[in-house]
Amino acid sequence: MEKNDKDPDHDDKSKGDEKGDVVSDAHGSDDAHQDGSSKENVDVGNAETDHDQTGDNNVDKVSQGEEPPEIHQTLESLSEELDQILTSLSLHKEDHKDGGTEENGEDDYFQIPQFVGKFLDLFEDKLSKYDTGEPKTVWYQDPEEVSSLLEAVDRVSKLMSLLLNTKSCLDHHEPLINHAGSIQQRAMAFLEDEFRIILEESVTKEPTVVTDDSNSQRRSTADQQDHQNDAVVSQDQDQMLVPECGDKEIVEYPGYPEEVVGVLRKIAEKMKGGGYGWECREVYLVGRRNILMRTLKHDCEFEKVSIDEVQRMSWDTLEREIPIWNKTFKDCSSLFFPGELKLAERIFPGDEGSLFCIITHGLAIQFLGFAEAVAMTKRSTEKLFKILDIYETLRDSFPAMEELFPEELRSELRNEVASARSRLGETAIHIFSDLENSIKSDSSKTPVPGGAVHPLTRYTMNYLKYACEYKDTLEQVFKSHSKMEREEEEPVESGNSAFASQLMRIMELLDGNLDVKSKQYKDIPLSCIFMMNNGRYIVQKIKGSAEIHEVMGDTWCRRRSSELRTYHKNYQRETWGKLLGFLGHEGLMHNGKIVKPNLKERFKSFNATFDEIHKTQTTWVVNDEQLQSELRVSITAVMIPAYRAFMARFGQYLDPGRQTEKYVKYQPEDIEDLIDQLFEGNTSSSSTATAKRRT
Repeated sequence: MEKNDKDPDHDDKSKGDEKGDVVSDAHGSDDAHQDGSSKENVDVGNAETDHDQTGDNNVDKVSQGEEPPEIHQTLESLSEELDQILTSLSLHKEDHKDGGTEENGEDDYFQIPQFVGKFLDLFEDKLSKYDTGEPKTVWYQDPEEVSSLLEAVDRVSKLMSLLLNTKSCLDHHEPLINHAGSIQQRAMAFLEDEFRIILEESVTKEPTVVTDDSNSQRRSTADQQDHQNDAVVSQDQDQMLVPECGDKEIVEYPGYPEEVVGVLRKIAEKMKGGGYGWECREVYLVGRRNILMRTLKHDCEFEKVSIDEVQRMSWDTLEREIPIWNKTFKDCSSLFFPGELKLAERIFPGDEGSLFCIITHGLAIQFLGFAEAVAMTKRSTEKLFKILDIYETLRDSFPAMEELFPEELRSELRNEVASARSRLGETAIHIFSDLENSIKSDSSKTPVPGGAVHPLTRYTMNYLKYACEYKDTLEQVFKSHSKMEREEEEPVESGNSAFASQLMRIMELLDGNLDVKSKQYKDIPLSCIFMMNNGRYIVQKIKGSAEIHEVMGDTWCRRRSSELRTYHKNYQRETWGKLLGFLGHEGLMHNGKIVKPNLKERFKSFNATFDEIHKTQTTWVVNDEQLQSELRVSITAVMIPAYRAFMARFGQYLDPGRQTEKYVKYQPEDIEDLIDQLFEGNTSSSSTATAKRRT
């Protein structure tokens, strides 16, 4: 239809007539298409005229008694026509955005066809069907339904945008704008609910993290066990994968099927296009934060605790919480946080990590607060290994985590981690200092029965053995965080690390303490047994641990073994040297003849002394089988040849029978059997040694 150049009065009349054609009034006029339509609405006017002419024909047919044909309209059939209207309205808006038409005396009115209202009504019916349908989210499983619904939402959003931003529409189509706005709000509310439901209920399977515990050989006095997740990121897939463990199925995180992620992304796009992007992001934030916390609780048994709660916890409770924290932090670094970042980027392209940061940043800060709170609890030696576990977790797992955050947050997290690691490191060093002080202050006056290994020796060596399993970490701790100054501190030996020097100092303190405790025994041989027991225990612990042996070195072990041999010689001299004196020849002969009274007394003294040694030393304790065997063999090697020779030389001078039985109490074989009863820790031994006499 061409533009009609009539006088202003006629134009004003045409405008008034055309205002009656607004869709909300549900009436059209053929006369309206003969006046005042702008050039770009020619096709629209023609289309509406055609509809009206068809209506006139139908009226004629009705007057002749014929039924008019029913025209079935659907969203799909009206969509193409609506797209044309939207295109025309967009062009109209551009042409009239500067008000040029009014200056030229042209009318900027834009006719909205009646079928636009019909499209809105059909779309509202579609929403009503979904609202009452069960189950409510079935629609997204049908790609055609997804396309139909979201395209309709998109058209309504574009229509609203054009209506609200076109002056003539604001002036003449307020009822239509209100109707379309109401439907758009309903559509967005529907999509918001559907987005929430799909997000929370469409996870195919809660991911089960398969953890590879690389520190499984470590066991502290509380049987502590650390966890290390070995999750990997597949370079060719969008999901985070956990490595296979035996025949277990690989489980994905976050666990959404690909088609569900696609639907969520499309909903987010349509809501953003309709001006409801913030509402969609808010639903996503709340939903994913809840899902993440639920996953951490399910997979890692993790629950948030405040710094105050940590500091009020008993050590037994905190000792159980720390492995949970370690596992959770590692899994978040390698699996959960990367999965959240990737999901947010796929559903909200171009988000650049802002949603991910809102979901995870607070949790990351809480993790670090827990670590620092543990370091601030009251120090005790049994806490060292748990503190080192946390230190290692931060050291090894944080670099991967920080890479997920933008630089401004990354810097903040680095500072928090540096602070936590500093506190943990200083606490570990102070705990070692406390260990030294506990060795110095152990001044118990009661000797260990039987010369057994002292509890202080067992505790210290087991402690150092476990500490050496953290050798590299402790070396780093002493190098990076040591701020303590010692009075009269000995210089570090050339080639020794800071931790090795610390270990040597503790060993020297232990040696000094044991030497003091050995003097509590009035019996010198028992004192030697005590030092041998403790010395052998220390050497065996060091040789049995590659880590502590590497720190102490072969030279130290050889020196300690040499000291043990010295104690062994002293014991043998103090105990069996005196007994050997009874087997000498001095005083038994006079003028070439045996002095029988002296010989008899010699046998009696030997028997009495041996009985006393046997009675006493069967109560002594040598738990190390090798040391026990070495002592018995060395005693036998000294005593049996000497006793056998003495018997051969002087036994014949005693009268056979009663006199021999009275004075020759033991045969050499009997002595050997009784020696094999020594160091059993048998407190119920009889006062007199007995052995089955060999015949």
